[in-house]
Order: sequence, then structure tokens, then C-alpha cells
Amino acid sequence: MKNKSLIITIAVLAIIVIYGVSVYNGLVNKDETVNSAWSNVETQYQRRSDLIPNLVNTVKGYAKHESQTLEAVISARSKATQVNINAKDLTAENMKTYQEAQNSVSGALGKLIAVAEAYPNLKANEQFLELQAQLEGTENRINESRRIFNKEAKDYNASIRRFPNSIIAGLGGFEKYPYFEAAEGTEKAPSVSFE
Repeated sequence: MKNKSLIITIAVLAIIVIYGVSVYNGLVNKDETVNSAWSNVETQYQRRSDLIPNLVNTVKGYAKHESQTLEAVISARSKATQVNINAKDLTAENMKTYQEAQNSVSGALGKLIAVAEAYPNLKANEQFLELQAQLEGTENRINESRRIFNKEAKDYNASIRRFPNSIIAGLGGFEKYPYFEAAEGTEKAPSVSFE
């Protein structure tokens, strides 16, 4: 009788351990998926950052009077490239800092592209048009990478909060990832007036 109880106890403990290891390994896989998604986001932002010097130099040749706009783009790029976050350090505060730096680059680039409207020769320049197309494609890739990151972070965050995974996640030190959020002010529709 004692042997039978001991065997049952050992079997139950073995099942619990195997289940715990399985859950832990699953959480590790989800964590690595989020890390990979973060790397893809950073890669796309780096791609955009790499395009900026060529775009600025092209505009500089045509729009000599727009030095303030060009300097703003260069400054925003410089600040954004200084904000590096390891996937393991993705706290809500770090994510906010990262987003603010990248949003300042987006704003400065938007102003630079708007400046180009005032220079017909620049708008017709093949190199400028190519860089503008690459920049637009990169912005689309950034948005897609951010969407995928948020999806993977949501899946991971839900996994570590579900019971009994939450017990293993707590023991294993798994913590929630923050999400990319829309820039401030984008929730308000722009007003249009034809007066």
C-alpha cells in the first residue's frame, strides 16, 4: 500500500514537473519571438535613419534657404539614434522615450518633405523621388513591424498572466512588455475648413 502511494505521488510530481518545464519552455519561445519582433522594429528605424543623410544632402542642394528645417532633421536623427533599448529593458518609460525620439524624426521628415513642395526642381529630381519612395516604403515597414511587435507582445503578455502559467512566469522572472502606442494628438480628427 505504501509503495502504491509513493508511486502515485512520484507520478503526480513528475507530471507537474513536466508540465512546468513545458510551460516554461513555451514562455521562453514567446519571449524570444517578442525579442525578434523588437529587433525587426529597430532594423526598420535604422533603415530610415540611414536614408536621412542622403535625403538631407539632396534637399540641401536645391533648398539652401531651408537650413533650419535641414538642421531639425539632422538633430532629430542624431537624438533618435542615441536612444537604444535592449529588448530586455523594454519598460513603459523606456518605450515612451524611444517613441518620442522616433516621433520627432517623423515630424522633422514631414516638414522636410513639405519644404520640397516649394521647390519644383527638387520635386522633379530623380534622386529625391527615389529617396522619398524609399522613405515611404520604410515608414510602411516601420508601421508593420510595430504592429507585429504589439501582436507578439500581446500574445506573450496574455500567456504570462494566464493561470497556471502566471505561477511559472513569476518564478521564472517573465515580465510584461509595453506596447507601441499612437502618438499624442492622433486620436483627434483634423479640422477641415473650406472658407
